[in-house]
Amino acid sequence: MKTMERISPKAYRSEGFAGKYMELVRREMIPYQYKVLRDEAENTERSGVFSNFINAGRALRGEKAEPFYGMVFQDSDAAKWIEAAAYSLAANPDSKLMEEADELIDLIAAAQDEDGYLDTRFTISDKEKRWTNLLEAHELYCAGHMMEAACAYYEATGKRKLLDVMEKNAEHIYRRFIEDKAEGYPGHPEIELALMKMYRAAGNPHCLELAKHFIDCRGADPRYYEKEKEKRDWTVWGNNPVDYEYQQSGKPVREQTEAAGHAVRAVYLYTGMADLASETDDKELFAACRRLWESIVNKRMYITGGIGSVVQGEAFSVDYDLPSDTAYSETCAAIGLMFFASRMLENDVNGEYGDVMEQAFYNTVLGGIQLDGKRFFYVNPLESIPGISGKSPTHRHALTTRPGWYACACCPPNASRLISSLGQYAYGEKEKTVFCNLYAAGEVTFSNGMKLRCETEYPYDFNISYSVSGEGVLAVRIPHWSGKCEINKNGAVISPEIKKGYAYIPVSHRDMVMLSLDGTPRYAYPSEKIPALSGKAALCRGPLVYCFEGADNGGDVISLSVDPAEAVRVCEYDEAFLGGTQKLIARGYKREPQNGLYSCAAPKKTPCEIYAVPYSLWGNRGENQMRVWMEIC
Repeated sequence: MKTMERISPKAYRSEGFAGKYMELVRREMIPYQYKVLRDEAENTERSGVFSNFINAGRALRGEKAEPFYGMVFQDSDAAKWIEAAAYSLAANPDSKLMEEADELIDLIAAAQDEDGYLDTRFTISDKEKRWTNLLEAHELYCAGHMMEAACAYYEATGKRKLLDVMEKNAEHIYRRFIEDKAEGYPGHPEIELALMKMYRAAGNPHCLELAKHFIDCRGADPRYYEKEKEKRDWTVWGNNPVDYEYQQSGKPVREQTEAAGHAVRAVYLYTGMADLASETDDKELFAACRRLWESIVNKRMYITGGIGSVVQGEAFSVDYDLPSDTAYSETCAAIGLMFFASRMLENDVNGEYGDVMEQAFYNTVLGGIQLDGKRFFYVNPLESIPGISGKSPTHRHALTTRPGWYACACCPPNASRLISSLGQYAYGEKEKTVFCNLYAAGEVTFSNGMKLRCETEYPYDFNISYSVSGEGVLAVRIPHWSGKCEINKNGAVISPEIKKGYAYIPVSHRDMVMLSLDGTPRYAYPSEKIPALSGKAALCRGPLVYCFEGADNGGDVISLSVDPAEAVRVCEYDEAFLGGTQKLIARGYKREPQNGLYSCAAPKKTPCEIYAVPYSLWGNRGENQMRVWMEIC
């Protein structure tokens, strides 16, 4: 049973820090990505998305069609763009953007086969190969993303065309896997969480049944992908069907205990599981989600909220294997972790889910985006050394600057849809209680009649005020990192009930509530079980993890070490610096250069000041050294 409901995409009007990034998505990222999808953007990888839908429509009409272009999952880029556009339209009506989205939706509808099948790769060519390679062909993955887009566009605009297309597609999938009893489950989970959205938006019980089917049958026959491969003579990437861990298929999901395999696939699957658990009050399924959650956040997550530490398979490694310089930490994986955290909140209002959601958003998700909104990191290392990073065979994936686009372009539109829907993660409701999970400035209108206006300069200021309209209970998350917290209601300090990291405050019309958190900079220290981080510390303030870049420290951070016993100074907020931010100044030492590759002479150290900037902003000043974890003096 849900303990928290998501708010409508129309309910939040953003301001402040959140508003700045949502405006970046609206003003820069959505228009830029639209040009990319149409192959009109300069100096970027070809996308082929629009042309694929056009050619699929031609193929269905018996006309001459050009070959499919791109990755087998190229259709999903269109879906994520539509979803981002939908959330933007919900807050900022824009006739031009709506026309562009409608044009793309028309092309998608024209590319749907009569039986409801929709996937341009297998409509343009190889129609006989449909549904014969669930391991690699991503048909269900693409369908899932398009279902999410359909739900978002319907909720934002009231237009049903894409929702009707995807309900027809869902019925096609239902006939195959439920009525005709075809074996199999998605190689790349995604449709599970999407079907839950379809169930709510379209009110179709088949969507709920289908979501439950794909979750329950996964791993029931671990050898399914092996048997599937024996029946076909073609492959996409040559995936190993017996790599059960990689595809989370070695055992039924209710028996899984460790987060393993491809990190994005894992958290998309866990999101669907948590959503189904809350919808159906499945306590056994939620218990499995809780075990997997603990595996991630207690043993396999970076301090930045990134997950997936190895390039091989874009995957989780073993417990405590969290190297900084070779970290994979895909942007999409951090976004998926936010999805998972938000659905866990719907099962159990517990501040740790909001803490991790915040951790992933302010550090890895935002770190994946250049300040101009037109360049993106796929991989988010916690250390970057030019000459090694991006060049050494072991570090080639860990780029030193953000590229403009990717042949596999999952991350840029994923970031757009996440940021433009941020209100649904920041706020929730249940009966007469409204929940503040993230501190996002702006106005919120809840379906229970309550309204909030949040004013704050968070994450650079730690006072958050709420103006209340209506009557009920205001539940505000108190972050674990805040050493002290004061809550003030109508000018008087109060001590409300605090349960699982949330303060529950009864409120009436025109009440004013102020939350004052601890903005003192602090050092974080790693578990002794993480060998890569022995003897190191990371500098944090509020939800922000800070990093040390060569641009602020004479070009060199490798020779620096910090002294945690010394106080850290906070610089004034500078609107003109890196889009508006604050530096921190730590005290430490700089080692003098030594002669030769090795030396028996102890290095000389000189006391110095060391400058740090938020990790999310690194790489915006060209190629230079960067470190999150610094040696302790």
